[in-house]
Amino acid sequence: MTIRALSQPTPSDDAFETRLEFPDNRLLIDLFGEFNRNLAQIEAAFSVQIVHQGNNLGVFGAKGDVERAAQVLDALYGRLEAGRDITPGDIDAEIRMGAKPPSKGAPADQMELFQGGKIEIKTRKKLVEPRTEAQKAYVKGLFENELAFGIGPAGTGKTYLAVAVGVNMFIGGHVDKIILSRPAVEAGERLGFLPGDMKDKVDPYMQPLYDALGDFLPGKQLAKLIEEKRIEIAPLAFMRGRTLANAFVVLDEAQNATTMQMKMFLTRLGEGSRMVITGDRSQVDLPRGVTSGLADAERLLGGIDKIAFNYFTSKDVVRHPLVAKIIEAYDAESERVATAKQTR
Repeated sequence: MTIRALSQPTPSDDAFETRLEFPDNRLLIDLFGEFNRNLAQIEAAFSVQIVHQGNNLGVFGAKGDVERAAQVLDALYGRLEAGRDITPGDIDAEIRMGAKPPSKGAPADQMELFQGGKIEIKTRKKLVEPRTEAQKAYVKGLFENELAFGIGPAGTGKTYLAVAVGVNMFIGGHVDKIILSRPAVEAGERLGFLPGDMKDKVDPYMQPLYDALGDFLPGKQLAKLIEEKRIEIAPLAFMRGRTLANAFVVLDEAQNATTMQMKMFLTRLGEGSRMVITGDRSQVDLPRGVTSGLADAERLLGGIDKIAFNYFTSKDVVRHPLVAKIIEAYDAESERVATAKQTR
C-alpha cells in the first residue's frame, strides 16, 4: 500500500474525515505542488478541505467527496512512486476518470494496456493518457478499428489523441508512415494572397498538426522524418489519386470537407492502413448551401461494422475550464434559435 487511510465518520455526512499517511516525505513536495496548488485543485474539484502535517493528510467534507479525493491522492502518490511527474492535466484526469494507481511494469505492446482497463499512449517525448471516459473509448477505438471517427466540440482532444496514437503505432512498427491532412478552408475570413512557395502557402492551415507532432517527437527527428516523407502533412486536395497503404492517416477538421472530398479521402484507405476522421459539426466554414462531408459520412456509414464513431460533448473539454462553459453557452443559444424556428 502506498498510503494508509484511517476513516473517522462523525455524526453528520457533511463532516466526514479521512486521515492519510504517506511513507515517503520526499515525494510529498511533488504531490502537494508549488504553493500547494495540487491540493488546491483537488479541494476545488470535490469541495473538501485538505490539511497536512508532516507526512499525514486530513481530508474533510461530505463522505462521498472525501472518499473520492482520497482515491485521487492515492493514485497521484502512486504515479510519483512509479517515477512519473504530476501535472494539472494528470490531476484533472484522475478526478474525471476515477483513481487507479499506475502499474510500474511497462507492457511489451500498447494493445496490452487495454487488458487492465488503463490506457496510456507511449510516444518519444511523453506518455499520453485519456482524461475522460469518452477519450478513453475513442483511443481504444483507434487501436481496434481500421476506420474511426471522432466528432465533437473544440478542445476535446480529438486530433491530439489521434496524432498520439499515430506516432505510437509508427514507432512501434505497425505502420510505415503517418499522413496528416485537413481541408485548406479559411475560417470565416478571406486571407487573400499568401507569399512563398506551395509549402509556405499551405503551412498556416496545417500548423495545428505540426504542433501536435512536436509534442510527441523530438524536433530533429520530426524534421528528418518529414524530409524523408515518412511523415506527411498535406491539404486534403493533395490526396486525390493516391492509395495510402501501411500508413496511419488522419483527416482533421473534416466538417469542412465536401461530400465528394470525403468520399475521395475515405476511398484512399489501403492495405495495412488505419484512418481517423475528426471534426466539429458546429464549426463548418464551407460556403452557404454546400453540404458537409462529415455529416454525410455519419449518415451513410453509421451502420457499417468495423467503423467506429466516437462522440464528445462539452464535458470532455480538456482545455481551459472556460472553454467548456463557452461551448455550452453557444450550444444553448443554437438550441434556443432552433426551437424558436419550430414554433413559428
